[in-house]
Amino acid sequence: MRGLIDKLKKNLVDFGQDESGMGVIEVILIILVLVGLALIFKKQIGDIADGIFTSIKTQVGKF
Repeated sequence: MRGLIDKLKKNLVDFGQDESGMGVIEVILIILVLVGLALIFKKQIGDIADGIFTSIKTQVGKF
């Protein structure tokens, strides 16, 4: 019985120290932050994009 408890403790400690999934979590958090920023600055991003497209139309029209 004591050996089983020791084995369970070792497995629990190993699981707690395993960092193999940290990369995935970090990527998900970065994506969530970027989506949040895009939602917050949606109007400003739209205005910038409209300005760029207007500038492109103007430049193409000169040709």
